[in-house]
Amino acid sequence: MLAAVVSSFVRFPGSDPVHMICSNYSSSCQRSRRTWGGGMDKVRRVLVYVWKERGAPQQAPFLQSLTAHFSDGEDEEVQVSCSLQRNQFLLSRGDEGRRVPLKRASFCPIKHLSPAEAAAVPPDVRQRGVDVGVSVVLQTADRRLLLTRRAKELRIFPNVWVPPGGHVEPEETMLEAGLRELQEETGLRLDPEGVSSRVLGLWESVFPPLLSRGLPHRHHVVVYLLLLSPHSHLQLQSSLSPSPAEVSACVWVDSRLARAIVAAVDGEDGEVPVDQLPSSFRVMEVSADGSLSESLLPPSVFIGRVPSSGPDVERVSTGTKYALDLWLRSLDASTP
Repeated sequence: MLAAVVSSFVRFPGSDPVHMICSNYSSSCQRSRRTWGGGMDKVRRVLVYVWKERGAPQQAPFLQSLTAHFSDGEDEEVQVSCSLQRNQFLLSRGDEGRRVPLKRASFCPIKHLSPAEAAAVPPDVRQRGVDVGVSVVLQTADRRLLLTRRAKELRIFPNVWVPPGGHVEPEETMLEAGLRELQEETGLRLDPEGVSSRVLGLWESVFPPLLSRGLPHRHHVVVYLLLLSPHSHLQLQSSLSPSPAEVSACVWVDSRLARAIVAAVDGEDGEVPVDQLPSSFRVMEVSADGSLSESLLPPSVFIGRVPSSGPDVERVSTGTKYALDLWLRSLDASTP
């Protein structure tokens, strides 16, 4: 059976963390799709709710920074407990032993909104609440991670490198959502009983990522779900069949490149040492018909930072850098 996962999920009344993560994967693949930046229909959405002591869960407002809500000051990272039940993603302080990190960018637009800017956010956006997404950090047997470059036509974070992922749909568990999105975006179909998984951490994502690019109109909590595959990246590579509507390229990242990516902190200056990196990295470009072709990209693409002004560039997303940092810490902790 699938190894017990997400011990970090707190048990609320009526919830079963193991059941919520592991059950009914096959049925979830029949549900309608909803991906990052895709059209939002009128069906129910899984939203974030804040759990307070001696009270009922309250839906998190769109303009509320969840990181700030659980922080005693201006901290950008806090420890929280989380649970998915009845199509609500609940956040609380919870039991200390079950907490996971929740982080936001130092330049998070919600954090820096002035009262006038907050008032200018359209009512339909303010009423959206905070959506929930899952991002699959797929670790192979030879310790590589799969990153995908989002198609340039997508409305949210186009041409940015991220792990496969998307929205959690009603009635899905986190594992179901992650495996579905992985298959839809990359063609990789993993047996839920053949992988082990756990939550690395949570990321508070806002789009646009900077106020200089406009007022926020999307607010998510992204669950970074680590999946451990028994297969090498070369074995999985043979099964890659990315969707060109969502993915324009794929790359397998090793720990050496991951450390360089993490060192390029968004919002900070300073050079990233690249003398230990190769002059280029092999990526698989996705054509319009879905076929793959090999290409080479320089390290500068992967260690670039989010521009403080002007249009965005091809880069690794800020949240992905956070997930890679958590992954590297987990590798270090598991090394004897």
